[in-house]
Amino acid sequence: MADTAPGPDAAPGPGSVAIIGAGPAGFSAAAELRRRGFTGGIQLVDPSGQPHDRPPLSKAYLAGTLEESGLALAAPGWFSENAVELVADAAVSLDPDAGTATLAGGGELQADILLLATGGAARALSFPGTAFVHTLRSKADADALRPVLGPGKRLAIIGAGLIGAEVASTAAALGTAVVLIDPVPVPLVPAVGVELAAYLHSMHAEAGIKTITGLPVDVLQGPGGNSVLLDDGSLIDPDAVLAAVGMVPNTFLAQSAGIAVDDGVLVDASGRTSHPRVFAAGDSVRRQTGGVLERRPEHWDSAVRSGRAAAAGILGGEPEPEAVPWFWTDRHGVHAEAVGNMAADGKSVERGVPGPGYVVFRTAPDGTLAGAAGVDAGNTLRAARRLIALKKPVPAEQLADPGADLRRLARSRP
Repeated sequence: MADTAPGPDAAPGPGSVAIIGAGPAGFSAAAELRRRGFTGGIQLVDPSGQPHDRPPLSKAYLAGTLEESGLALAAPGWFSENAVELVADAAVSLDPDAGTATLAGGGELQADILLLATGGAARALSFPGTAFVHTLRSKADADALRPVLGPGKRLAIIGAGLIGAEVASTAAALGTAVVLIDPVPVPLVPAVGVELAAYLHSMHAEAGIKTITGLPVDVLQGPGGNSVLLDDGSLIDPDAVLAAVGMVPNTFLAQSAGIAVDDGVLVDASGRTSHPRVFAAGDSVRRQTGGVLERRPEHWDSAVRSGRAAAAGILGGEPEPEAVPWFWTDRHGVHAEAVGNMAADGKSVERGVPGPGYVVFRTAPDGTLAGAAGVDAGNTLRAARRLIALKKPVPAEQLADPGADLRRLARSRP
């Protein structure tokens, strides 16, 4: 962990910070500012008025087993206890030089530092019938989707990635007849590897979900509901359609204020943008280090870490050490996780057979571990994440042996 206390010669920190966006990145930035001893004013701006989490939106909240209060990122008392002011509004423009943000409600905020944690919006389909299509990015989206799920209902989902697959699982468990459409025969291969992706995708059929490999070209609305037209001329006739084809970063505020943008707000490792009074974090950012533009990770863990990194940068401190990427997904009663890079050059090593405890490792040509992905195998994947960070060569036979304790190997000296 980096030293969080400012040195004796550190420059004075800002007197106030306005954070625009109250998702995991914005909330984590506010919490990290206070953890690092910042005593100035913090305003957290979001139309919802209350920071909430998104992962449950496609699962427990959509299923109706989690109340709205369960989405909260912190107890209501946390904000008053930590002197964080919640502003239930949306920023519509920035003046970075003046440190001001104009709000949709007509007011204006002023702060020494503006932190953009604006997240993203659901990516729109590229054909005309999008007016008849649901998306899932916010609590309001989940609330609108709930009534079209249940026994006797039919749902077509365009996109079988993380969100599409999770909604398919939730909807099928509620008794919905689900058709899952994707142009890729086996989605998520770059994220979790060929072997685990194939196993996860096979679970849909076991749950009664029909999967179709095809490219939708339009959604038509008729008296009996919707029809999804595929590129081969065939029609799918559900009651409702969900588009789960990714997200686009919300860069409007930054771009209109003259801040550098390239498929995301450009930042360094500490969240600094091209303007000294503006930082950015979360799904809307794209990191630029050493002249190299990185991909936007778009995962919960990376959003939280980028919020913390921006808080450190605002205070002139060092962010936490770089972490090995990690994400998870829940579907059909299993918890799948991936760490590192499952698309790296090298070869795959399987541990166990598809089912609980199944893990696929990705080893680099030099014998080090590049990535790992598995189902209900949290301890093994935590050890794998540590081994990836250590860059330690790991014998393939140990990776393949379910009896080999990788945690012991991760704790041993190089």
